[in-house]
Amino acid sequence: MSRGPVARDRINQFALVAYIPEPLAGFLDRLRQELVPYCFLRAHVTILPPRAITCSPEHAWNTIRALAPQFPPFDVQLGGVEVFPRSDVIYLSIAQGSEVLRQMHDVLDVGGLRYKEDFPYHPHVTLAQELKTDEVDELTRVAKQRWADFSFSTSFHVDKVVFVQNTRWKEWVDLGESRLGDGESKLVGELTDLTVP
Repeated sequence: MSRGPVARDRINQFALVAYIPEPLAGFLDRLRQELVPYCFLRAHVTILPPRAITCSPEHAWNTIRALAPQFPPFDVQLGGVEVFPRSDVIYLSIAQGSEVLRQMHDVLDVGGLRYKEDFPYHPHVTLAQELKTDEVDELTRVAKQRWADFSFSTSFHVDKVVFVQNTRWKEWVDLGESRLGDGESKLVGELTDLTVP
């Protein structure tokens, strides 16, 4: 996710994520690019999946910065490589921290941020999506092998969440960061109502 695209390229699709730190993030970024070339998303766990909002981005941001700090920082332990059967998304499961992520999702899915999601919220780290059916088995095998070879810690600390917005070019833009526990938050991008259909 980035800060690059201009405001006129923004669309009404927002999400709330927690970025994964190094060295785990670098490994996951490279793995995702190996599985899905030209995918340059930063490794993250999603708290509010992509959604259209029914309020202004400023109001959505104010809701996030009011509610997110009630959660203290916490640790996430990643599990194994799995596949969502209905969507063929290859992902890493979450062995520890999923309950906190579910609580955060439920608390923040309110007001103008509320959205009827296609699937029940299931905390995970996406490795590959939008695949052809005949690619899934081989790419899952590759992901499992790479994950088994990873020699660093598979856990990470979550102490802030990031409000992001999509563009028509599928380039996510960071808008605001809210620290868990202490209420400190800051804008890191421009909140704008200028969106394309």
